[in-house]
Amino acid sequence: MDTKLLRQKILDLAIRGKLVPQDPNDEPASVLLEKIRAEKKRLIKEKKIKPTKGKSDKSHYKKEVPFEVPESWEWCRLGLLCEYGKSEKANPTQINDNAWVLDLEDIEKDSGKLLKRVRKIEKDSKSTRNVFKKGDVLYSKLRTYLNKVLIADQKGYCTTEILPLDFNGFVVPEYARYVLMSNYFLDYTAECCYGVKMPRLGTYDGENAPFPLPPLNEQKRISSKINSLFVLIDRINENQLSLEQFVNQTKSKVLELAIKGKLVPQNPEDEPASTLLERLGIKKASSDTSHYPFKIPKSWEWIELNSVLEYEQPTKYIVKSTEYSDTYSIPVLTAGKSFIIGYTNEKEGVYKDLPVIIFDDFTTSSKYVDFEFKVKSSAMKILRARKDIANIKYIAFFISITRLAGNTHKRYWISEYSKIKIPLPPLAEQQRIVEKIEDTFKTLDRILDSLKAIN
Repeated sequence: MDTKLLRQKILDLAIRGKLVPQDPNDEPASVLLEKIRAEKKRLIKEKKIKPTKGKSDKSHYKKEVPFEVPESWEWCRLGLLCEYGKSEKANPTQINDNAWVLDLEDIEKDSGKLLKRVRKIEKDSKSTRNVFKKGDVLYSKLRTYLNKVLIADQKGYCTTEILPLDFNGFVVPEYARYVLMSNYFLDYTAECCYGVKMPRLGTYDGENAPFPLPPLNEQKRISSKINSLFVLIDRINENQLSLEQFVNQTKSKVLELAIKGKLVPQNPEDEPASTLLERLGIKKASSDTSHYPFKIPKSWEWIELNSVLEYEQPTKYIVKSTEYSDTYSIPVLTAGKSFIIGYTNEKEGVYKDLPVIIFDDFTTSSKYVDFEFKVKSSAMKILRARKDIANIKYIAFFISITRLAGNTHKRYWISEYSKIKIPLPPLAEQQRIVEKIEDTFKTLDRILDSLKAIN
């Protein structure tokens, strides 16, 4: 699982207004910009900051909008939001021995995590440094592709290759950091940086960088959402759990809930399984529930598989020729990992009474099948459900998580597997369970496919 690309996908959605919903009650970013302009004029009037010379203070970026943003957002220039490139300086004699001194190698690339906190006494530093305070966004203008951006959690002093950015409460520092770390901003800096061996983002291009600005409350929601997602990604990394493993484990949990009656609610209007069995003259399993592996809802019953399934030997459906080709139309099945091992053009002995479950009598592997087929060997059993009592997809899901430890010396369906007890819900509830499982599995598969697409 490429977590770098996954993180960037999340950031991309965030800065386009697609990660969290907009709230119509939020004060729009246009109002926020007016407050920023007013504050900037006040600071200039009080001579706390200098006016920007030779450049427009106009907030909207109208030449080329990099991408569309929600109506409550605004495009503006980074230099309007902070004093980009301007910072207080400190020479070595002004820095206390216990002060935090930050260099580029102390920040992890791409993640922006602090790798180590170094005090001045630990480092022989004789260069002038930028002063930063708690809450500043520390942006590396050197080799911006390394994506080193950090929020200061205390006061300190950094190399002049790192710019402290103070957004004065108008931009949430975490949101600003995520914009600066996004692929969008990385692409912008790649076009603007100068220098071959040591490329840097110049002050003019930094000030004029287009910045997607949401309402302040939405900035907070975005930052919180990104942070929670990144924490989850870190946990996945720590557990060395691949995305595929995560999805498969989730599917197994869904099936476990399904067969315990915990996936969909029971409907008191459904005909209970006990009534259905009595009406059809089918014997229930033992009424002593103490030896069953888990409790089931009152409207369910335990029953042996052979009471709801009929089996057929596949003798007349076994393929004769081993000449397979993708140009042929009839699949040849096994119940193992391969499942479809090839395609044949044999027209005789094609199985058509669908749907069924293909069951390997030696390994207890199984597959639900709803298309015409032939089989490879006599080790396959063809299982059909009694439609008046069982939904074959529900039975197939149950079988998929109750596989026995098979070997090549024993036929399991006849000797053991057909006698396995299955929790049987009312027929209507079986259908609801199947629909819920399929819908959940489709959602998980869509998530998996979309994330694979960014790898």
